[in-house]
Amino acid sequence: MKYAWIAFYEGLYPLVSLCKVLSVSRSGYYDWKKRSPSKQEKRREIIIKAARQSYLDSGKVYGHRKVHHDVLEKTGFYCCAETIRRLLAAEGLKSKTVRRHRYPKAPKNKSVIPNVLSRNFTALEPNQKWVSDITYISTREGWLYLAVVQDIFSRKIVGWAMSSRVDAELACKALDMAISNRRPAGNVLFHTDQGSQYTSSSFSSALRRFGCISSMSRRGNCWDNAVAENFFSKLKRERVYRTTYKTREQARQDIFIYLEIFYNRKRRHAGIGYVSPEQFEQEYYRKQKLAA
Repeated sequence: MKYAWIAFYEGLYPLVSLCKVLSVSRSGYYDWKKRSPSKQEKRREIIIKAARQSYLDSGKVYGHRKVHHDVLEKTGFYCCAETIRRLLAAEGLKSKTVRRHRYPKAPKNKSVIPNVLSRNFTALEPNQKWVSDITYISTREGWLYLAVVQDIFSRKIVGWAMSSRVDAELACKALDMAISNRRPAGNVLFHTDQGSQYTSSSFSSALRRFGCISSMSRRGNCWDNAVAENFFSKLKRERVYRTTYKTREQARQDIFIYLEIFYNRKRRHAGIGYVSPEQFEQEYYRKQKLAA
């Protein structure tokens, strides 16, 4: 049992120290290693393999906590998050993200809508509160603009649109996609910043047409729309700032993969219990069905 413990932590700590702590000789340990692999050794190899695969599947952006949840789910073996952190460190596997770039503030807008959301970033069910924002993606052809609509309940991106022009039409297309995908039964609280795209008459008309309740951040206060800001921060650090896009089309395809294949369906989110937005919503609807 002592030798198995040493084998599990070998590589994380000096062998001399491990043997000294357990009062065993190195020669005895080496003799033991020549035998067939023990259950503990096999278990350690399975855990290491699962951790490595989780890290690679995430595009090398997962830290040890998210990898830990993947390992528990995929192997069925229990181990603590600190063990996974040490294993990843020993393998040289570190979350590779890049800090976001901050863009200049938009010009001041005259139209002001009350901040109905008031930083209450919780929702009891899907389609209760949505947030939206627009960001800039750099390519060698020029800027590509991305508008997203995010459901606060599950943090899922329910609507998005990309364009070479940052105008009200871009914001409207993201809203149209969200409505088409979700078909909300009630009035959705729709929160944005005071960008000109969102204060335009065309976007305001679209919100009224779909029965949405408008809410806007206070001037110059990014924390009022922190959920959308946080999503863009993840997108930039985990994908955009690690890539040089030659064309807008290349950027479109890469961002589509991040949004629909990785973020919504695979990426574990700490705020919803380390599951993906898709899994979180499926579990909600499963419980609703059982309770009916």
